[in-house]
Order: sequence, then C-alpha cells, then structure tokens
Amino acid sequence: MVILPLFQQSWQELYKITFIPLLPLLFLFSFLYVFKCIRSTGKPNLPPSPPKLPIIGNLHHLGSLPHRSLQALSNKYGPVMFFYFGHAPTLVVSSADMAREMTKTHDILFSNRPKTTATNSLLYGCTDLAFSSYGEYWRQVRKICVLELLSLKRVQSFQYTREEEVSILINKVHDLCLKGVSINLSELLIENSNNIVTRCVFGKKFGEVDGKGKSSELPRKVMVLLAAFSWEDYFPFLGWIDILMGFKPSLKSTCGELDAFLDQVVEEHKTMKRDDDEHPNKKDFADILLQLQKNSMLDFELSHDNLKAILLEVIQLQQLWNG
Repeated sequence: MVILPLFQQSWQELYKITFIPLLPLLFLFSFLYVFKCIRSTGKPNLPPSPPKLPIIGNLHHLGSLPHRSLQALSNKYGPVMFFYFGHAPTLVVSSADMAREMTKTHDILFSNRPKTTATNSLLYGCTDLAFSSYGEYWRQVRKICVLELLSLKRVQSFQYTREEEVSILINKVHDLCLKGVSINLSELLIENSNNIVTRCVFGKKFGEVDGKGKSSELPRKVMVLLAAFSWEDYFPFLGWIDILMGFKPSLKSTCGELDAFLDQVVEEHKTMKRDDDEHPNKKDFADILLQLQKNSMLDFELSHDNLKAILLEVIQLQQLWNG
C-alpha cells in the first residue's frame, strides 16, 4: 500500500517536469499535422464525375455499348465529365464546342498523350515525337522532322528513290501477270510505300539491314504491342497478369530485337564515310540526325536513345498510315 502513493507522487512530479513544458510544442505539431491532413484530403477542382468504386473506378457504369453509356452519363453530368477507367483518370468531352475549345484555344494544355507500359518500353521512355511532352525538346524534334524529311527540298532529293521503287513495283506486277498469278495489290502497294520510306530514313529496305528479312516484321510487332491491352496501365497492382498473359515477355523480346536493329542501323551509318561536298543530297534521315548529334547543332543533347526513338517514329507513322 505504501508503494502506490509513492508511484502516484513520482508520476505527478514527472508529469510536471516533462509534459507541461512540452504542451505548446505538442499543440504546434498537432496543428501542423491536422493542417497537412486537410490539405492532402482536399479535392481538386475537377469536372463532375459519376460515383466510383475503389478498384474498378467507373467501369461499372459502362454497358455492352460504351459510347452509349458515356452519352447517357454526359446527359446527366454535363459535356465535360471526369471518368476513371480503373486507376486511369480520363476526361470525357461530349460537346463539339468544348472539344473545339480544348483543341484550338487551350490546345497546349491538352497536347500531351498518356504514357503507357508499351510506349515507355518501345519508344525509349517516350522520347519520340508523338509521345514526348510538349516543350523545347518536342519543338526541336518536330523542326528536325519537318525541315530534314518533309520539306520540299528534301522530298525532291528523294525523287530517285521513289522512281526506282515504283519501277520495281511495275516490273513485279508485269512479271506476275505474265505468269498468270493472282495479285494482291494492297500488299504490293504497302510494301512499295514501306520501301520508299525506309530507304529515305535508313538508306536501305528493312529486309536488307540484317540480310535475312526478319527485321521487316518488326514495325508490325511494335504496332500490335502499342495497341495491346495492359493490365498495369489501368490496374497497377495487377501488373503481374501481363506476365502471365504473355504481354510483358513479348514486349521484352520485341524491345530487344528493335534495339539491336536500330543499333545496327546507327552503327552502319557511323562507319560509312560519305563526302558531303560531292553527294550533298545522298544523305538519308539517319545521316542527318547523326550529323546534328556529332556537331552539337541543337539546343539540347540528342542522346543515342533519342536518335533511335525518332527513327522508329517515322517508320511507325508509315505503318499507321498503311493500316
């Protein structure tokens, strides 16, 4: 019984010595903690959105016809609606006036494309023209592509390449007709346009780079992976499903093939010695990029991966155009 009063007395003395001087400090820390919690839980000023569920977001609002479901939701929540496809926030615009406002008046704010698992892996961290963020790098790369690939002077310099490939196409069609073989003109025209573009960019056809023709299938593989569904893009914690479904292994394998192919192209162009004075118009797009990189003629450092991403971009645009 004597111990209890002694314990109570010791506790009271300890409380006076230790806790009373710390009360203002504890109050200050408590205030800062509450203020931080309020700020972190404060909702940003977002457009109206239908109620979402913890994991799937707003996917439960979509029916068998998603466009009809989005139209019905826009009638309720307005022409500009915030929608969660799983964990991917999406702005749904259902008004022509609002779409015009976004694409013309505020186009810079909405100019960036979403980065996905495939684009980050295949396009070297999205350093190509299509997926890089709007800024100085994007403006410089766009300027290079316009001046050194799409300008009237450069298009005229590729005239011989176009004429030669068209002549090859005509001869091939003529030979097939003489043999009485059926002709798939769509495939021949796509092959012809691909050969023209790759010769303008690389100086060679795809199949001529490795000598086996295997590289000619690379652009199609890349397009398939870029358009493929990835669980990680919408449900980050379910990224392991991409491995089980074969998406990640296929992505890794294609990235390895693509990187080896582009490295081979760049190294071949580095080892080739071309006399600029005698053949100013014989340079392809890869030669021009390497010259800009070597002479530091840009306002930014064009890395090896940047160069490969830009080269790949041109080829993929051709594949997209061909469908």
